[in-house]
Amino acid sequence: MAQDTTKAMITIEQTSSAIGRPSQQRGTLIGLGLNKIGRRSSVEDTPAVRGMIAKVAHLVRVIDANAGK
Repeated sequence: MAQDTTKAMITIEQTSSAIGRPSQQRGTLIGLGLNKIGRRSSVEDTPAVRGMIAKVAHLVRVIDANAGK
């Protein structure tokens, strides 16, 4: 049987600046592929990524959680 190899993706957008934020939050934004307000990044939907989004939820918003489905 063939397995479905498509992975669910999440699109996130940075809504606030990282200026004045702790270095861990800045590092998390970079890890998500974000570094400026208005930038968007599509990342794989995994528990690790969901945890990263939760840590900087006040700086980002989820645009599309069903892009890969």
